[in-house]
Amino acid sequence: MMLSGEKLKSHGKLKAAAILVLIVAIMMAFTACGSSSSKKSSSSSSSKISASGSSALQPLAKQAADDYMKAHSGVSITVSGGGSGTGLKQVSEGSVDIGNSDVEASEKLDKTAASKLKDHKVALVTVAPVVNSKLGVKNLTTEQLIGIFTGKITNWKEVGGPNLKIMLVTRPDSSGTRALFKQYAMNGKDEASKSALETDDSGTLMETVEKNKGAIGYVALSYLTDTKKAVAVSIDGVEPTLENTYNGKYNVWGYEHMYTKGDGSKTAQSFIKYLSGKSYVKNVEKMGYGAISKLTDKAAQNHDK
Repeated sequence: MMLSGEKLKSHGKLKAAAILVLIVAIMMAFTACGSSSSKKSSSSSSSKISASGSSALQPLAKQAADDYMKAHSGVSITVSGGGSGTGLKQVSEGSVDIGNSDVEASEKLDKTAASKLKDHKVALVTVAPVVNSKLGVKNLTTEQLIGIFTGKITNWKEVGGPNLKIMLVTRPDSSGTRALFKQYAMNGKDEASKSALETDDSGTLMETVEKNKGAIGYVALSYLTDTKKAVAVSIDGVEPTLENTYNGKYNVWGYEHMYTKGDGSKTAQSFIKYLSGKSYVKNVEKMGYGAISKLTDKAAQNHDK
């Protein structure tokens, strides 16, 4: 059957319109697919974060990460150590989302790099000298402590202990724990690193002290909660405890910082808020860390002198 000219023209218009509708539909499908893919990728990226740095903060950060992931399905958080200097360097470079540190960023980074990071204070860390439980030394004066860690005192009999050579276990310059100990326990004196075993892995340090009767090092209280083979040493008769930290009697402590580059991702912000929130305080103290909210004005003033 032959179509008239008018009918052919009408048929052609309908066909063109149909093709146009089909093209628009295809373009919309591709756009929606791309948008969905983009949203999925963005969500996936923001739900996966990493943290590195302070070995003193590492146990708390790891436990909080595990607890957070249980409460937030689909979120992945990895936590590693390496020392405060390493964590700050990596968050500054963008290779991790959170840099854990025992000291302020300005102590490890140049002014420009430090200014681009945001500080989140999440807890208190009390640092204590630690010895083998069989040694029998429970207290040292500040003078004795400095003598031991500078290498001037080399035998435990010089400080009332057994006739046994002192084995020093110290930390590298990148360590925030070392910086705290140097400032508040050593009166700014440097450690005798050449005659010591050096490690920034608190677990390795504890293992060394537990296996060697003459060893001495220093760790955060969090590493002393589950051991009977090593004990904390009092300084000038003051025991390193959370209570003595809160009331200002014991002054070898610092703030635990979590740094982000700028505000950080939403997941990083949420995780940090979770760890430092009121509902998580009991877990923080149970692991040997201090709650910032419990610090007295006296303790803060003594520490800032």
